[in-house]
Amino acid sequence: MGPDDNVCLCFHVPLGKIRAYIKREDPPVASLISECLGAGTGCGWCVPVLKQLHRQHQAGEPMEVRVDPEIYASGRRSYRKTGERPDETASDGRTSS
Repeated sequence: MGPDDNVCLCFHVPLGKIRAYIKREDPPVASLISECLGAGTGCGWCVPVLKQLHRQHQAGEPMEVRVDPEIYASGRRSYRKTGERPDETASDGRTSS
């Protein structure tokens, strides 16, 4: 996923904006990332990714989401229909693109 790809699909919040927010604000808990344009407060699909980005930041690692944006969006469509995550790795940023 690139910096212009949306992590929060409900509110169209791109990865680059979330990275900048986390670097600037250094939130002590992942839930505070919601202050970045409401990320994570819609359907909830992106919450595992936001938590992963927060963990990466806290560990001093590069904040990356290793998933193809199309696969990520497709997983969300399924999640919205069923309420279940079709592939946990696709939603937590660990799947390779």
